[in-house]
Amino acid sequence: MKSIFEAEINIPQAKLAEFYANPENNVKWMVDLERVEFISGELGMPNSKYRLIPKKGNMVFIATVLSRDLPNESKLFLESPSVDVLVIAKFIALSPEKTKFISEEIFTFKGFLNKAFGFLAKGAVKKAHHRHMKDFKEISITI
Repeated sequence: MKSIFEAEINIPQAKLAEFYANPENNVKWMVDLERVEFISGELGMPNSKYRLIPKKGNMVFIATVLSRDLPNESKLFLESPSVDVLVIAKFIALSPEKTKFISEEIFTFKGFLNKAFGFLAKGAVKKAHHRHMKDFKEISITI
C-alpha cells in the first residue's frame, strides 16, 4: 500500500530538508511520538538506526536511514513486527524561499492477519500519514 502527501512550504529547500532529516526533530511534529532512542551509527546519517517510541499503545518502529541526499531527498526504512514502511521524502526548490515537499510511504504488512488489517485500515493508515505530514508543514513554518 502506498500513501503520498505533497505540500508547498514557504521555507528554503536546504533548511526544510535539514529539519526533516534530523531524527531529533520528529517529536516536534509527530504528536503521538514520545521520543527517539539512538541505536547505532551517526544519528540521521546513512546506515544509522534509531527507535521511535510512541506515547502510548502504538507500535515501536526501528528506523534505518537508507540515504541522505540533502537538500533533495531522504530515505528511511521503518520496521516493526507487523509492518515495514519505506519512507521517501523529496524536497524540490520552487524558489529561494519556497519548497515542494513530497512524502511517499510504502507499507508492507507482514503475515496474513496483518495484511488483512492493512487492507481494512487503508484509509486510517493514509489519514495518519497525512496528519503527520500536515503537522510537519505547520511546525516547519516555525523553524
